[in-house]
Amino acid sequence: MPSLSRREFLCTATVGASGALTGAQPKADEPLQLPARAVTKPGDKKLHHFFGYYDKSPWDKSGRYILANEIAFADRQPEAKDALTVGMVDLKDNDNYIPLGTTTAWSWQQGTMLQWVGAADREVVFNSITDNEPSATVLDVHSAKSRTLPRPIYALSADGKQAVSLDFARLHRLRPGYGYASYKEKFADEAAPDKLGIWHMDMATGKNELVANLKQLAAFKPDDRFKGAHHWVNHLLFNPGGTRFTFLHRWKPPEAKSWQTRMLTAKPDGSDLRIAFDDGMVSHFDWKDDSTILAWARTKKDGNHFYTVDVLTGETKLVGADVLPQDGHCSYSPDRKWILNDTYPDKDRRQTLMLYKVSNGRRYDLNKFHSPKQFTGPFRCDLHPRWRRDGTMVCIDGCHDEQRQVYVVDVSEVVKS
Repeated sequence: MPSLSRREFLCTATVGASGALTGAQPKADEPLQLPARAVTKPGDKKLHHFFGYYDKSPWDKSGRYILANEIAFADRQPEAKDALTVGMVDLKDNDNYIPLGTTTAWSWQQGTMLQWVGAADREVVFNSITDNEPSATVLDVHSAKSRTLPRPIYALSADGKQAVSLDFARLHRLRPGYGYASYKEKFADEAAPDKLGIWHMDMATGKNELVANLKQLAAFKPDDRFKGAHHWVNHLLFNPGGTRFTFLHRWKPPEAKSWQTRMLTAKPDGSDLRIAFDDGMVSHFDWKDDSTILAWARTKKDGNHFYTVDVLTGETKLVGADVLPQDGHCSYSPDRKWILNDTYPDKDRRQTLMLYKVSNGRRYDLNKFHSPKQFTGPFRCDLHPRWRRDGTMVCIDGCHDEQRQVYVVDVSEVVKS
């Protein structure tokens, strides 16, 4: 057998004439070893590249361009004046990286919230700083025409018409690696300030409103767990139809190392606030449809697992309990037939990339990637897998080649199975 480079791996299954996987059926610990191709390069300046979180697609509608951030270091937290470059890779032009702008509003885990707007054919949006205050920049990547929105964005609705946001300076203090060091936090001494929380913003006009404040959230079905705690929100996400959004309400005493979490949902105007999970731990999640969320969470009955929850009725169901035993960055394929997921580094510092078939509960391990020890803590390099819009490829942030770079994996044969 010929030796293989670090980026080229041999698939342990074969592909039949129909395009389906044949031969030995892989188990959870037998990865398919699908190749991961780096689409960003360090270059002479040894630059690092990454996209950010798992809950949005970096590909444009055509599949030609893929968004990525560029930075000269990857071994520490950003400081207030550390700027990175936002840009896109032209996959049809030798993976040429095209710079689009710079910003100091970024974090290692979620980047600049760089994402395509609406139809995903022209405009992107990323967070920025204007007059020492957080903002967002909307840019036409073909004409270079731009405009500034008065608030940063966290999540967009699928049609690109509305956004929800939060205070990234408070997030930086209470959850390092997710917020921004580039502007000063307000109300840092207050446990649950009524001037901070979740904002809803019209993407066309910039008109925005605080629709759920932290004081309100701390007073919503409170209990003894809130005693002495500072409150914040994170991980906002619209449902596919844009009729509701979900978010994590978190709290901890200022000096504590751990926090507790509950998941809530609301309509875009903040009304009809409902609790989806409230047993102290909720982590990664995705909407399956307009009323159903898949999430790694805890319930008193079954403990820590992946569940689906109907956010209107509260009904929960276990998902993949036997083959998905640990937390990961989960997302549904565009056709909702597959769940893309990953793991944190194991004892050998390997991160597993996987697919889970919803119809039969079968798990396919696509590959395992080494994560060097220097990528740890707030500047760790999670895979954060994301789907291409046609569901045939996935994108990851990887550091297995000693550089933080963006890779793509062709999963088209697996999803045909």
